Amino acid sequence: MQHLITRLNERFSIENVIAQRADLAFVTIPKAELVMFLTHLRDIEGFTHLVFFTAVDQIERHIFQLIYTLHNYDSHTDLGVYVELERQNPVMESIHHLWAQAATFQRELHEMFGLNFPGSPRIEDSFILEGWQDIPPMRRDFDTKAYSEKTFYPRPGRTTDDPREYMKEKLYSS
Repeated sequence: MQHLITRLNERFSIENVIAQRADLAFVTIPKAELVMFLTHLRDIEGFTHLVFFTAVDQIERHIFQLIYTLHNYDSHTDLGVYVELERQNPVMESIHHLWAQAATFQRELHEMFGLNFPGSPRIEDSFILEGWQDIPPMRRDFDTKAYSEKTFYPRPGRTTDDPREYMKEKLYSS
């Protein structure tokens, strides 16, 4: 893995490297280099499988962190690629032309976090949340409790129990 990181560092602006195991590392790269970096990993370095693609809302740092996880079947290694996006304008170039399944991940991230991937197929179509009118629910500034109370509570016959008292009654009642 170290040889790979050294080769990549010669061509790209790798900002940070976290080696978790001999077969797993994470690198942080600038947003502007992402597509070129992923293309290089796929076409030159043999990371042909996009395993996973997700985001983390780091609200304290005012960013979204995208995480692309790639696998190389020949070397049995995994590489995670981190890219940081500003929360104010979370736009990232689409990679659906590199891996078709990326379009599905991008649709989910668009709907759940409000991230935009211009040119990604069907990016504006509802994916899971048909008719959703609130802010994207995976953003950390989305108030889950307020939404639940407004949408689902109170209903006739619905009660709330203190978990400690409820468990005492269920587990230790005589």
